[in-house]
Amino acid sequence: MTQPLKDILVLDFSTLLPGPMATLMLSEAGAEVIKFERPGTGEDARLTAPKIDGESIGFAVLNHGKRSVAIDLKSKGAMNVLRPLLEKADVLVEQFRPGVMDRLGLGYEAVREINPGLIYCSITGYGQTGPKASTAGHDLNYVGDSGILSLSRGPDAQPTIPFGLVADIGGGTYPAVVNILLALIARQASGQGTHLDIAMSEGAFAFAYWAHAEAVIAGQNIESGHSRLTGGLARYRLYTAADGRQIAVGALEEKFWQSFCDVIGLPQELRDDWSDPNASVAEVTRRLGDQPSTHWESLLAAADCCCSVVKTPAEAAADPHFIARGVFERKLNISGREVPALPLPIAPEFRSAAGSAGRAAALGEDNTRFAQNLRKTE
Repeated sequence: MTQPLKDILVLDFSTLLPGPMATLMLSEAGAEVIKFERPGTGEDARLTAPKIDGESIGFAVLNHGKRSVAIDLKSKGAMNVLRPLLEKADVLVEQFRPGVMDRLGLGYEAVREINPGLIYCSITGYGQTGPKASTAGHDLNYVGDSGILSLSRGPDAQPTIPFGLVADIGGGTYPAVVNILLALIARQASGQGTHLDIAMSEGAFAFAYWAHAEAVIAGQNIESGHSRLTGGLARYRLYTAADGRQIAVGALEEKFWQSFCDVIGLPQELRDDWSDPNASVAEVTRRLGDQPSTHWESLLAAADCCCSVVKTPAEAAADPHFIARGVFERKLNISGREVPALPLPIAPEFRSAAGSAGRAAALGEDNTRFAQNLRKTE
């Protein structure tokens, strides 16, 4: 099948995570992505450890398959290089604070004059407008401001930082990709582009839809770790086995909960975890803690009750299920070594060959393609 974005040109002015992952997804679906970086060092992610022969693994994971052009966007002749690309580009992704692209002469209104059909996607923490528009932040701040962090922050003496970058990826990358694709479809009818204002803090709200229903609409007070999805019930919680491994009990539905209770032998009087959650939690904790995870894993699997032993990332990559589905078949080339590429939610039929080894371009590797214009900036 022809890749759906085969003829799409994307100009990537983003750095670090949300934008680069978004343009990686577009690239995986066939788009040509040109990444613009500052001369000399490139974007900061190129310097981050761990590395293979001096090449950043994290940078390669998010930027393989893209072209790299090193250019000083503040230089007098930068527009001489960029204008021909702006004229024919389909998508532009930027991740600066509001106003920065305007000061560089690359703001939406200026670029729209050059290319009215351009889909211009701005990814920021708080959006292009509002009192916090220019406020600095990272994922932890965004999930904190969106209320999500308050739902399951752990004990006060040792607060827990969320494992997943919900705002960066869930509130930034995914909404950017979805809305870029929607804008491309809309452009087919109108011929016009648009400016997409993606705010990571706002995109995070959807990840706690139940909290929106309970706290915002119903006006209920939700204490950290006390709701049905954050450990308030015995049937949806993490427990520690005798060997220190965690067991994820996700037996929300009654039939699964009863099957789980049968496996561990929970007394009938404690199976109503709605009436006395603390007592039920205490006894489940005691029983699961009496045996190692290896004892429980096969029993819980046989019961098929939404309970499992928590795996490390390395264990997950070696899971026979994911291997059978080819989740880690795609390879990434880092300094000549083939390693598993990051699994992305792009359907296999829309991507390039599963076994292909992509790589991240060296800084400025594609400058020669624009050599004539680049000389004008020197």
